[in-house]
Amino acid sequence: MKRFVWRLQRVLDIKKKQEQKTRAELLELTGKIAQRRGELLSKQMILEDIINGLSAEDPKKRLGKQEFFLRYSVASNEQIKKLKDKVSELESQQREKIAELLKVKRFKEGLERLQAEAKIQFIKEQEKLEQKELDEGATVSFVRKKSSSLSRTH
Repeated sequence: MKRFVWRLQRVLDIKKKQEQKTRAELLELTGKIAQRRGELLSKQMILEDIINGLSAEDPKKRLGKQEFFLRYSVASNEQIKKLKDKVSELESQQREKIAELLKVKRFKEGLERLQAEAKIQFIKEQEKLEQKELDEGATVSFVRKKSSSLSRTH
């Protein structure tokens, strides 16, 4: 029996590699997002801790520390804003990467279905050819037996 060869196998292989690459990129983006969110949360927690610490302080001591905190908070708020923007940008890239991954995956799955259908068709054709060969062999054998039995009777 002939070996099944599918013309579009190379395209399917390329799409599988493309899907793996896109998945790896998506995983990397997700890691970056988690890292930036962690930084963001950390900075917000630090500010919260400082505010809570200041509110617990003695009002006389608190005034100098509050002034320092207000100067620090402007820079800190700017860092937080930049981190939020970066997270937002990364999330946008993540959505695009997910859309790209889904597109590649659907294309690959379509190719896999076509391959499965082509293989089934190939197997059916091979079975038909095999059956035809068996039928021809049986016919030839029958004709030989019949002709040899006729030649013996005459």
